[in-house]
Amino acid sequence: MPDGRNRKDIKIGLDVEIVQKNDQRTGDLTEGTVKRILTKSPNHPHGIKVMLETGEVGRVKSILEDLETD
Repeated sequence: MPDGRNRKDIKIGLDVEIVQKNDQRTGDLTEGTVKRILTKSPNHPHGIKVMLETGEVGRVKSILEDLETD
């Protein structure tokens, strides 16, 4: 199951849970749909940074649904 640390697993339109910068201490997750992928590197140990359709920015902690079925 992809966990949000590899850029190749993140697609625009995917439903994800992110942790925003101001929620890192509490670990509160925000649910939303990916609008833009902000991390350029292929992977990141804390999660790929994305912008949700709401404009909220954070690192992906979990992917809620996978658009592709292998």
